[in-house]
Amino acid sequence: MDARLSQYIHNYLFGSGEARTQAVDLERFAELFVYCTRGTVDEKLKVLLVSLGRQENDNSNVPYLLVKEYVESIVSSYTKIQRLSNTKQFKSWQSRGCFISPQNVQRLAESLIHELATGELITRHSLEVWLQGSTVLGQLFIFVFKHLYSISHREKVQASSTEKSNVAHYPCEEAPIVEADKDRSLVPYCRGLDLIPSYPSILDLNQIVFINAHLPQQYQLEWRFLFSSEIHGESFSTLIGRIVNQGPSVLIIEDKNGFMFGGFAPSNWSLGPNFFGDDSSFLFTLAPRMRMFFSTGYNQHFQYLNLHQQTMPNGLAMGGQHGYCGLWLDSEYGSGHTSESCTTYKAYTQLSHVKEFSYRHLEVWGLGQPPPPPADREERSILDNQVENKALLKMTGRTIHSEGLRETKNE
Repeated sequence: MDARLSQYIHNYLFGSGEARTQAVDLERFAELFVYCTRGTVDEKLKVLLVSLGRQENDNSNVPYLLVKEYVESIVSSYTKIQRLSNTKQFKSWQSRGCFISPQNVQRLAESLIHELATGELITRHSLEVWLQGSTVLGQLFIFVFKHLYSISHREKVQASSTEKSNVAHYPCEEAPIVEADKDRSLVPYCRGLDLIPSYPSILDLNQIVFINAHLPQQYQLEWRFLFSSEIHGESFSTLIGRIVNQGPSVLIIEDKNGFMFGGFAPSNWSLGPNFFGDDSSFLFTLAPRMRMFFSTGYNQHFQYLNLHQQTMPNGLAMGGQHGYCGLWLDSEYGSGHTSESCTTYKAYTQLSHVKEFSYRHLEVWGLGQPPPPPADREERSILDNQVENKALLKMTGRTIHSEGLRETKNE
């Protein structure tokens, strides 16, 4: 583990200063595990305070930097344990050149405490509120302490027949691992790079975890490689061909100033003149800092994709409105804009270094199993949804002429 976390644990188990002991009783030893993995807010606060060398009933304010160091020790230990455990998920990224950047360890830790006042003394109440809402930090605690206490952090479940059949989409790869929801490591399985074994994503492990932890849970198990400007070239039409009808996806952009940002698109990308999508959509930044921007519910302008239209803007958008999008990629490949404000996403701030930006890298990942090929899609009658009308027609003895007309079911 991180040396700092080792010291914090030592403080909790054996005490600090003159109160330090040479042994720890079993109850105290077990208490630390229980509090860190499924404790109440008060119990987690007790662990934090005592680990920092304070008394659990100490009501004095805590310096921000001490809390930041504490969270960094958890994130750093998490990445060390990922490397040591060498799970199939971790190996699926590492074997493709994915790296772990110390800078992004710090960025992930900072993102987990950004709600606390930087450089300030933090009150006990503020710490309680923060711990209550820190779900991602809670998941990291579970993973770290289950490993440190030698308790399996993953429950393997036999894949269902449906899941086994999906392996046909990946004949060269292993079947997906199904994990117990509460014990996920937050690292998804990387798929789609079996024919490009040495291709490194621009993402490092901590950035992947940051994005994945905020996705709807059903999309956290695996990511499918769809598009990279380095592999597929700088072409907007190629991008469209690679992402349309591929299900939910994550887009990552790196502008020419080194800012990294993107968005989660929960709906199938499809060409058309209107916005679509749902409020599980969000935008994010990865560098120079990690932040999430979730839906405000103010409007439904989550996704837009258009090309070769005379009267409507041509490009890809997430949030805002035409000309003032939270994220816009122009159909003239390589340029885009991010607005200074966006009504679609809460607490939004400009994603790119400058409003009108040029980007040097674009990457898109599909989430979950790929949609079935067209031949496998169920066909349906255009009257299938008209149950009451069909019944009335039958009662009156009318022939249902459209019953035999079938259309492909949209996913």
